[in-house]
Amino acid sequence: MTRQVAVITGASSGIGRVFAHHLAPGYDLLLIARRQQRLDSLAQELSAQHGTRVTVFAADLTDEAALSAAADKIAAEPRLALLVNNAGFGYRGRFWEADLATIEKMHRLHVMATVRLTHAALGVLVRRNLGAVINVASVASFASRAGSASYGATKSWVSAFTEGLYLDLQQAQSAVRVQALCPGFTYSEFHDQLGEDRRSFAPAAFWLTAEHVVKDSLRALNNGPLFVIPGWRYKLIVAVLTKVPFWLKLRLESRGLDRRPDSPK
Repeated sequence: MTRQVAVITGASSGIGRVFAHHLAPGYDLLLIARRQQRLDSLAQELSAQHGTRVTVFAADLTDEAALSAAADKIAAEPRLALLVNNAGFGYRGRFWEADLATIEKMHRLHVMATVRLTHAALGVLVRRNLGAVINVASVASFASRAGSASYGATKSWVSAFTEGLYLDLQQAQSAVRVQALCPGFTYSEFHDQLGEDRRSFAPAAFWLTAEHVVKDSLRALNNGPLFVIPGWRYKLIVAVLTKVPFWLKLRLESRGLDRRPDSPK
């Protein structure tokens, strides 16, 4: 039987890497990330363990030429069944003090790369009337905090975009599914790259493993909710913040789980 293909961006570490491990037994894979050596190593590992056919594409999706090439690869894959838009990064600091080039890069990666790759994927999936797109958003879609204006805005966009896709697909009576995966703080290189102690973001009880996040996502993909929020603490936070008056929401967000952007570690 011909195996279907799953595409994962940001596949070389963290949540993306765990998605690759979970999907490898049932799919051939196209793994996209910036680091060629890590992709090659992961591909060898998955092929040896599961007999999976793994194609790797080293690309910085904030680069127009690389993004266009990645979209072309996805659009040309006749066996495509799943796209996981996972590539992303964080930046912590007051907006006007942040490096503008970094902020613009974040918007290109979280927004435009998601637009281009999803458009390419749905062109195949809707025609085949099967498959799914998982867009990795964040609890920050629902809970803003100081020092993360652009990150929260881009992840809110991902959630709103996924909801809109859901409505389009429902109207078209398509069998294609979409999911906005909204994890909270997750152990990965994501926060390591910020160069800060994790304790400056949130207490230990609020940290999730990438394994937990991916299992919740895949478990919910067929018949679960549009928005998947791993961890009961985060479910509770979102439930509260989406129901209280806006003035109270702002007050709760201003206290937050983490310290101020300029606070000592």
